[in-house]
Amino acid sequence: MQMHTLNLDFSTSLTSFREDCFTCMPNLRCLSMCATRVSNLWTTIAALSKLPSLVELRFQNCLCRYDTGPCPVSSAGKANDITYSVQPQKSSRIEAPSLDGWILGNQHSSAHEAFRELFLRNNIIMNPEFQNTTEDSSDDSEVDFSTHQQEFGLVELLSNAVDLQSEVPFHTSWNQSEEVSLKDAFTSQSIPPLQDIMLKYVSHHPSPICFEKHYREYMIASLPHLNVLDNLLIKEIDRDFASAIFAQYFEYLPYRRNRKENIVDILQMREIKAIHNHIQTPKKKPSCSPGRSQYFYSRSLGAAKVGSSPWPLLHPLSILGNDSGGEMSFRPRQLEYHPSNSSLMVFGTLDGDVVVVNHESEKIVSYIPSPGATNSVLGLCWLKKYPSKLIAGSDNGSLKLYDIQHIPSTVADAYYSAGSATFDEFDQLTSVHVNSTDELFLASGYSKNVALYDINSGRRLQIFTDMHQEHINVVKFANHSPSLFVTSSFDQDVKMWDLRQKPMQPCYTASSSRGNVMACFSPDDHYLLVSAVDNEVKQLLAVDGRLHLNFEIASTGSSQNYTRSYYMNGRDYIISGSCDEQVVRICCTQTGRRLRDVSLEVVSHIGRHPRPKCTSKCPHATSNFGKGSGTSMFVQSLRGDPFRDFNMSVLAAYMRPSSKSEIVKVNLLASSDHAKEYTCNRQSHHSNSMGG
Repeated sequence: MQMHTLNLDFSTSLTSFREDCFTCMPNLRCLSMCATRVSNLWTTIAALSKLPSLVELRFQNCLCRYDTGPCPVSSAGKANDITYSVQPQKSSRIEAPSLDGWILGNQHSSAHEAFRELFLRNNIIMNPEFQNTTEDSSDDSEVDFSTHQQEFGLVELLSNAVDLQSEVPFHTSWNQSEEVSLKDAFTSQSIPPLQDIMLKYVSHHPSPICFEKHYREYMIASLPHLNVLDNLLIKEIDRDFASAIFAQYFEYLPYRRNRKENIVDILQMREIKAIHNHIQTPKKKPSCSPGRSQYFYSRSLGAAKVGSSPWPLLHPLSILGNDSGGEMSFRPRQLEYHPSNSSLMVFGTLDGDVVVVNHESEKIVSYIPSPGATNSVLGLCWLKKYPSKLIAGSDNGSLKLYDIQHIPSTVADAYYSAGSATFDEFDQLTSVHVNSTDELFLASGYSKNVALYDINSGRRLQIFTDMHQEHINVVKFANHSPSLFVTSSFDQDVKMWDLRQKPMQPCYTASSSRGNVMACFSPDDHYLLVSAVDNEVKQLLAVDGRLHLNFEIASTGSSQNYTRSYYMNGRDYIISGSCDEQVVRICCTQTGRRLRDVSLEVVSHIGRHPRPKCTSKCPHATSNFGKGSGTSMFVQSLRGDPFRDFNMSVLAAYMRPSSKSEIVKVNLLASSDHAKEYTCNRQSHHSNSMGG
């Protein structure tokens, strides 16, 4: 195809792309997608990288230009003139076609861009990783795959002298007490007045992708042949800055691999190593190569597979009954993987059912119907030493112990009293958790209290009162210490407690700036992962509550955006999702860098409709049928698969037109091209703030 320019502006059904979307357009040079609904940086770059001739790209346009080409302001002047990458304000709306919709670039971004020139010209201390992003890393230690040293990046360095988060007013005059280097650098010759900077670029009709943090830098670093982005000329200083930002905030591949490797080559290397170890003399102990742990090859294989699958496999579970073999309809609200059987999962429903399912064969193993009254199952926890048993708690206060060995898999055999035990109720329950020895469990709910139960006797031992100022949404025991537990509350505090001290005072208290939705221990109890409302996700040292890492996920401004985060691949990565967003974010637990975002938008039509036909404008562009029909999908809850690296399950909730939900398995090691087809219209959303 000889097409050179493609304009997809205002294609509001356009949300994402397939990998082969642009393969038939080798000569395409200019592409404009203003006011679309494209939002995912990773899949967008994977599709755009198939355009070898692309030199100009737009997801928003400058006020001074409605056509393609660089803004006159950005293209004027010397090669080293400052350029300005301005993110649109959150209040902007892509639908607004009139002058009322035009906005000025925000002041934070403008100041950040002004400081960028200072950073690059004066060679402020830069992390060596910024300077060489192609060097392969051999740092692959047994527990921590990357050593987390103090990194002095651009934003951190400059924030020591200037608070970039605060608003910078027009006509700012720097205080004389500032550091000498900054005072000398900020002269009228080096940086123009801020009001001039802010008036030079006006974002118009931005697509959602423009609101992503470091959007411009990510695009520039990922598309080296691009010359113009959003009507702004890309200069050499922009490329240097983008490379530094990318190295600081993003992971190109998992486990710090900086180049894509062939899976066959990795397997050959592993076999050669195995043969070499086998023929060594018996006295000589086989050992890994210097600097390589026993996990080196498995992690290399994982990194290679993730790198080759920008569109991961998203597979909605279709639960089959054992009698008829037909698909059964449930409304999941909570889920937990089995701790020792890799094929089992339990989920509780909004209707009060508890279902144990083989998530590989998608067949029901045990089915516990609701006892009658309408209630939602919000708390589930397997016992570890007795793997056939689990605790289930409902929002009506019901607490039961089930033994799935004595519970049938069909609705017809709904008599299950022989396989259950009942505990004293805990009103308005939101969370339950069993300790590491399977002797005790805790329950929390819409109150300031926590109840302690003895599993063997079936008795409630004690109620700890007034542990927080507001209700305690989630309580969690440590994975290896049977007496330690943590509580997270909407009073913004997370507290560590020790049963041996008869919890009167917490071991320590750590605070968030918003209400805490949940907290959980890392598998080895080294860290505590805390998730507060609207994407405030932090990792604390479990020993004393000190901050280890702030993942700096952008907030939406919604006080109802309840965020939940869990560990994946042991403690190597976290997965985080929120109930007002349709994306799961994956971040490294040692550096905080973002590995990838997984969008759930494709689930709204995977297998529920035929694959969308190619439009006349863009072959294989994906239309989000869910959004197009007034339905939106969001993250209700999620769990990392404890047995499979880079696998997770997401409890996805549909908001409109009706309220339903389903469990979606996500495999980052496989491509979405292998997705099966399913029938349509499963959709949920209730009690978003409750439980984990």
